[in-house]
Amino acid sequence: MKHDNTNGYLLCFETDVGNIKEVNEDSVIIKHALLDGKEIIMAIVCDGMGGLTKGELASATVVKEFGKWFENEMPTDMENIKNSDIAEKWVGMLKALNEKILLYGQQHGYKLGTTFTGMFIVEREGFIVHIGDSRAYYIGKKAVQLTKDHTFIAREIEKGTISSEQAKTDKRRNLLLQCVGASISIVPDVIYVTVEKGVYLLCTDGFRHEISEKEIFDGLRIEKNKTREEMSKNLKKLINTVKERDERDNISAIIISNK
Repeated sequence: MKHDNTNGYLLCFETDVGNIKEVNEDSVIIKHALLDGKEIIMAIVCDGMGGLTKGELASATVVKEFGKWFENEMPTDMENIKNSDIAEKWVGMLKALNEKILLYGQQHGYKLGTTFTGMFIVEREGFIVHIGDSRAYYIGKKAVQLTKDHTFIAREIEKGTISSEQAKTDKRRNLLLQCVGASISIVPDVIYVTVEKGVYLLCTDGFRHEISEKEIFDGLRIEKNKTREEMSKNLKKLINTVKERDERDNISAIIISNK
């Protein structure tokens, strides 16, 4: 397996502690390789919670486990099983990590957990596995949210008991229905995608609370993100905008450009 990016994709990520917090509890990983001539990408954002190093521990534990899988097991898995089987393997890994982190928290007397939004691509076929309120977007002719927030507020909007406008200022907007390490059981979403020309964005909620989908589209559309330098500049610009608008959370995002 060659770690290379000579084919169609460009990847970039930024993570920022933000304005208020002492520790960055977000964790991010991107892997980009060529295996038997096939371009393979793994990109994951995790937003840890639990305060100070506890949230960081939860998110970093998950990211580290998936990094080990990519380096040690993925090449063999790719020979023997299909993309859909790998997606189910990811779900199994998350369920095992949920039990591990939950037990650790119980043993030490505190709650900790993390969201997970991860994308795996082989050539032009891929999937997203998701739990919590980090998000995945596809940015083509507009910004389209691909994932569904596992939050109390998202559920209430769906039921019609609260409007999207009311939700922006509702104090319960960060109340998660499930996350890795703080739920007795988890049911991650699996979304299969055929990768289109454009940009895919994975981000924690700190990135998108204070900007609109139009601003995400304007900043990250493919025409503006054809080089890694452009991608980095535009991502940093959006993060600075978020910070200027007094976002209180850590801020992390990955973009995958498919020209």
